[in-house]
Amino acid sequence: MQVMEFKEILKYFLKENDLTQTRFADIIGVKQSQVSEWIKGKAKPGYDILRQMSKAFSIPADFWLGITDEY
Repeated sequence: MQVMEFKEILKYFLKENDLTQTRFADIIGVKQSQVSEWIKGKAKPGYDILRQMSKAFSIPADFWLGITDEY
């Protein structure tokens, strides 16, 4: 398995699930500008937001952290 950076994981997830940055942001309760910063690699979500992402999409945190490539 190739190790992916968070920004690559997020881009992949959005594309695979046909989600816009805005829709993703709405689902997890953040601003679209925050998601944009993640995609650009300028920032990464903190623990609470990572947990919210996992809960909102029923995906283990291991996926978002790049530990596994399956969700």
